[in-house]
Amino acid sequence: MANKSDIVNRLKQDLLRWQGVTLSESHAKQIGLGPVEAAFPGAVFPSFGVHEFISRSREESATTSGFMGGLLSRLMSGEGVCLWISTSRLLFPPSIRAFGVVPDRVIFVDVARERDVLWATEEALKCSGLIAVVAELQEMDFVQSRRLQLAVEKSRVTGLILRCNPRTVGSTACAARWHIRSLPSVMADELPGVGFPRWEVELLKVRNGNPGQWQLEWSEGRFVPILPARQTDQKTIPMRKIG
Repeated sequence: MANKSDIVNRLKQDLLRWQGVTLSESHAKQIGLGPVEAAFPGAVFPSFGVHEFISRSREESATTSGFMGGLLSRLMSGEGVCLWISTSRLLFPPSIRAFGVVPDRVIFVDVARERDVLWATEEALKCSGLIAVVAELQEMDFVQSRRLQLAVEKSRVTGLILRCNPRTVGSTACAARWHIRSLPSVMADELPGVGFPRWEVELLKVRNGNPGQWQLEWSEGRFVPILPARQTDQKTIPMRKIG
């Protein structure tokens, strides 16, 4: 006879399946987001879903692009191809090499109008030969996001939507809504130079998961949680205005 814990776990899995969340064997591989990953159903980053990133300024958009570079590094693992679709590209392509992504594996698609970005993104998300699709958008409603989510549920491609200074932030069908902010870099032993990239990562909404806020650093090719001891033992590099 099954014990109480087994019954509860089986009920949780049934609820996730009824709500359209698939946790197959191939889906159960963690990508290395540390404590952030525990916020998702089954403590696994939903790579077969659409993720919405909200940025309120060009500075936040640049910060988010860097964080997404780290995500692509974990998703692609040195293989596969990603599409980056936009009207005015915010990313400087060589910069993603710092996160272990070979720029040649990212195909940049520049279009004239935002509605063309949506169309190209939906079509790209239907292509199972891709690892991920990144789109820079300002506005996206629930119906549009639902079309994107339906596409990835069939193709098993990861969708990353960077919404740059949106006028309205309403409900969407995305697996998660993120907000990324930059943190000052830190150097050990007062060495000169610039420290590793750091972010304050906030999950505003998570389908069937638990929103929260964390601080991460990109170090040695992976995301590392920032511990209080590391913050006090190392020297923060202050940001100075040039000019």
